[in-house]
Amino acid sequence: MTELTIGELSERSGVATSAIRYYEGRGLVSSRRTPGNQRRYERAMLRRLAFVRTAQRVGLTLEEVEEALATLPSNRTPTKADWTRLSRGWRPRLEEQIARLERLRDTLDSCIGCGCLSLRRCSLNNPGDVVATRGPGPVLLDGH
Repeated sequence: MTELTIGELSERSGVATSAIRYYEGRGLVSSRRTPGNQRRYERAMLRRLAFVRTAQRVGLTLEEVEEALATLPSNRTPTKADWTRLSRGWRPRLEEQIARLERLRDTLDSCIGCGCLSLRRCSLNNPGDVVATRGPGPVLLDGH
């Protein structure tokens, strides 16, 4: 089995070496050390990096990716069946994220369309913090 250096893994995956080291520190990828203390990665780490990047692109956090990879046998490359199983579990969370983005889009459209450009009348602004008791963040856009 031919192993990859961190530079080769970076070039092949499109992931910066600093990110690979970070992911390794979080247990998302693994390497072995040579007698000279250099990292060597199995080719399977290319697929694990692709898995991490794809999950992040659909809006998942690294914590969610860590949880997903923890359900696989140690250092095993995720398969199509794994991705299908995991993505089904993520579907409700992603649907909620899509709905939140649609609410944001619709509010921005109406705000931009009204032309007010006024922080006193803007539906996205809350200077009096009248909904503070309902939680932090954009609670109106979150649908809470």
